[in-house]
Amino acid sequence: MAKARINRPFTLLDTCIGVGERETLSLEVAKLYTHTPLTIPIEVLNGIEKGPVVLVCAAIHGDELNGVEVVRQLLGKIDVRELKGTIIAVPVVNVFGFVQKSRYLPDRRDLNRCFPGSERGSLGARMAHMFFSQVASLCTHIIDLHTGAIHRSNLPQVRADLSCPDTAEIAHAFGTPVVIDATLRNGSLRSEASSLGIPVVTYEAGEALRFDPLAIAGGLQGVENVLKKLKMLKGRRRKKGPEAVIASSTSWIRAEVDGIVRAQVNLGERVTKGQVLAYIDNPLGSSELALKAPRSGIVIGQQTLPLVNEGDAVFHLAYFAHANSLVEQQVESFIDELSETSESNGNNVELNN
Repeated sequence: MAKARINRPFTLLDTCIGVGERETLSLEVAKLYTHTPLTIPIEVLNGIEKGPVVLVCAAIHGDELNGVEVVRQLLGKIDVRELKGTIIAVPVVNVFGFVQKSRYLPDRRDLNRCFPGSERGSLGARMAHMFFSQVASLCTHIIDLHTGAIHRSNLPQVRADLSCPDTAEIAHAFGTPVVIDATLRNGSLRSEASSLGIPVVTYEAGEALRFDPLAIAGGLQGVENVLKKLKMLKGRRRKKGPEAVIASSTSWIRAEVDGIVRAQVNLGERVTKGQVLAYIDNPLGSSELALKAPRSGIVIGQQTLPLVNEGDAVFHLAYFAHANSLVEQQVESFIDELSETSESNGNNVELNN
């Protein structure tokens, strides 16, 4: 039997966290008009044995709340004495947006387009620079938790650059039924970390400004799956599910007219080319238009507000090399597994449609 390698104290923000200890820290990123400090809350769990350093962060977009709850539940489940390596948990990165219930910073910038940032740039650039240089760059792996935007809900999915073998490994380990081979966007945390060779996966599930029990349960299970894959936690996945299916491409289907939407399909549903996804009509019901699928695929994103203007994105479809019926089965198995897990814990899990 190989001898366990004892971990070392971990230093973050000039604070030394001892072996087998956990510490709550605060990264001051700005001040309010009242001169009150605004800080990013950080919890560091430094395990007994040596291992990876994993950042689990949420709410880079301040109104994306499911990930905040995933981090909270994760912190309540992990015994640092049984942990290998180090976890840096950041439930709220964009504290400005979180306080204001907004996706953006006060100047309407998107923090996830400001990385790596700079010391002398905009507010977003300064926040991105501090968070990346003092926290994210110290990690070996990053799990970034997101939701859909306001009035848009996402099927639980992982987005990652699958050309990187280490990234592909943790993307598949996460355990969502759909994995999207997503290109890197300039200015994002994922892009900047990847440029330093840090594997990053982005989990997308649910809708902004509300808790979705399925999205939260899937996120918590996925993070634990990755930590187990990295041998940071003991045990295996609770139940071996089907392999994730990789989407070859995705596209948004947009409203061709203004009006009121009556959706005919739900998240995770398989659709065929030419199938009616929704009807768009005016309040008098005199100009109904059918919104149809341009290709066969799976619904992975959907606008939840039934009012649209011409050009609004209404449905997000993913397209696969595999048969779409197989992907639909993967989604159903995923939901059933989460439902069983939740029922055993006394919770109710439903997919919000």
